[in-house]
Amino acid sequence: MGVCLSTRINESPSNTGLSSKYVSSDGKDTSSTSSKGSSFSAPMTPRSEVEILQSPNLKSFSFADLKMATRNFRPDSLLGEGGFGSVFKGWIDENSFTAAKPGAGIVIAVKRLNQEGFQGHKEWLAEVNYLGQLYHPHLVKLIGYCLEDEHRLLVYEFMPRGTLENHLFRRGSYFQPLSWSLRLKVALDAAKGLAFLHSAETKVIYRDFKTSNILLDSNYNAKLSDFGLAKDGPTGDKSHVSTRVIGTYGYAAPEYLATGHLTARSDVYSFGVVLLEMLTGRRAVDKNRPSGERNLVEWAKPCLANKRKMYRILDNRLEAQYSTEGAYKAATLALRCLSTDAKFRPSMNEVVTALEQLQDSSESGSNQNNNSSTPRIGRRSSGEASDGRSTVAYPRPSASLLYA
Repeated sequence: MGVCLSTRINESPSNTGLSSKYVSSDGKDTSSTSSKGSSFSAPMTPRSEVEILQSPNLKSFSFADLKMATRNFRPDSLLGEGGFGSVFKGWIDENSFTAAKPGAGIVIAVKRLNQEGFQGHKEWLAEVNYLGQLYHPHLVKLIGYCLEDEHRLLVYEFMPRGTLENHLFRRGSYFQPLSWSLRLKVALDAAKGLAFLHSAETKVIYRDFKTSNILLDSNYNAKLSDFGLAKDGPTGDKSHVSTRVIGTYGYAAPEYLATGHLTARSDVYSFGVVLLEMLTGRRAVDKNRPSGERNLVEWAKPCLANKRKMYRILDNRLEAQYSTEGAYKAATLALRCLSTDAKFRPSMNEVVTALEQLQDSSESGSNQNNNSSTPRIGRRSSGEASDGRSTVAYPRPSASLLYA
């Protein structure tokens, strides 16, 4: 579970300061038309709560509907819980979106806000605003919401394999260690999601990139979730957005912690932390480790530029699944993302290119190994069945499914 860096402050729900950004899945600005083809003018001023909730792309659910869809929020429907509240599994009819019997219709994840939790109305509304307008293969799909009396809920597509956090750090039959190739795939997917957010058409700073906010579908396609802390990026000649410091310990960029100045490169730093977690199999902050190893970046960063030292920190569950050159390139990419000076960090587009090249070379090396008579060493990892077929499991996600 992450630790909040700052308490939330209340703001008037009538005007959130969130701008209108209608963007299609290919990253093109479609501000003049909705996804259904109707024409309208996107406001240039911040959108009000009423405007956000009138999105034609979202379904407004009644509390009774969601109560029925989740079987009255029964404990055995619980997927995860955290500071925001709880997430429940439910079923709705794919045409009418009304509640359906378990096993019928489509599966959904229903996030129910805890009124006394870390996440308040402002963050709830930010999620509706961003995910109600932004579409990309690597952003989780928001189906709709419920705002009724004191109830605030969000309805997402169901991601059956849960969080990246679970697959990296939890132990058990459902959570065998992710293979090297799957780690590269998930890293690339998540990088594409961030690159889309940072694009000139979108200009959104995610601000909460961490393993518990990366969700995996049955084929290990990764999608970013939880946009409660997202912010519009700087506009015009501004270099940054000034904001109170908020996020999760271990992931926030040093300049953001020091000044409150937020840029897209702040997200790049967080990506570097997650990439380091994937390489090492260790959490960003782990108080159960010896004192010199509790902060992952401080412990691992000195080893990333040295091939010999690099091996000391790589996840030993990966064994011989990677090439020396491939591991070194991934480590040096993480090191660049973790540069103390933000201007030396790559853009997320550059990160995507680097990971694509790394994935291509890894697949090429894997094919050569498969054609070789030399047996490949390594334990079977998540996504690899004993007969070579891909397995599809429905693990129980951890307590930080969508927010920590």
